[in-house]
Amino acid sequence: MPGISRFVVGLVGLLAPGVAAHAATIPELYQAQAIVTGTGEVNRQIGFRECLDKVLVKVSGDQRLTQKPEILALRDKAADFVQSFRYHDRLEGIPIHDEQGTHDRPHDLTCLYKPAVIDKLLAQLGSRPWLGARPLIEVFMTAEQGSRHFVLTPDEERGNAMRESFANAAAPLLMRVSFPKTGQLGELDEKALATADMGKLDQLAKKAGAARALAGGIVWSDKELGWVADWRLADHGKTYRWQVRGVSFDEAFRVAIRGAAQILSGHGQP
Repeated sequence: MPGISRFVVGLVGLLAPGVAAHAATIPELYQAQAIVTGTGEVNRQIGFRECLDKVLVKVSGDQRLTQKPEILALRDKAADFVQSFRYHDRLEGIPIHDEQGTHDRPHDLTCLYKPAVIDKLLAQLGSRPWLGARPLIEVFMTAEQGSRHFVLTPDEERGNAMRESFANAAAPLLMRVSFPKTGQLGELDEKALATADMGKLDQLAKKAGAARALAGGIVWSDKELGWVADWRLADHGKTYRWQVRGVSFDEAFRVAIRGAAQILSGHGQP
């Protein structure tokens, strides 16, 4: 990656402090984390493969890379691409039980990569780095489970776990989300949000300090044994739509964020 590009990534936030975006630093962008059992070689290799998938998607914004046939050969050599790695014991401070040794305690494995190495792999996969600042996204979402239904706002107590889950889904891609305050919605109730024009929602998002609106709804389905989630996001005059069925709301939100990243990074339809 050219030196000037690295400089721009870190400088965006300084040049435009009012822009609702996160300017990722190179160390933030070119690293990934996986949860592994212990620090042994076998599980480390598993972690290396998971981290490779994550860093390629994180740097490019293109979730489709992990489905390409070419990724299989790269995973077999995942360790070769790691510049350095470190462990963190997830049970740090908790005494080891008599029947449990350090070899089977869960650890965070963090892998760091050289930008030139990852950029070359992306080129081999027909992709490219997404160097722009990651925008703050305002999520206009409704949730329905039987008679229980609501709009996900910051003060909606029934949505506490969902808001946290959405933030957790955004973090691996260095993205951030916010939620509209009740007063911000005006005449937009649950029914109106489902068909609201994305241009109008983008305007509301910008008034609230975000850069872009992500609209959608999740509905619990007994038939699907999970949530059915529909998402919408507008970019360059086009509204993209995507869906996932029969999943946890954690996965529904990961699908939402990965889809948004794919669109905003210029990689097209989720």
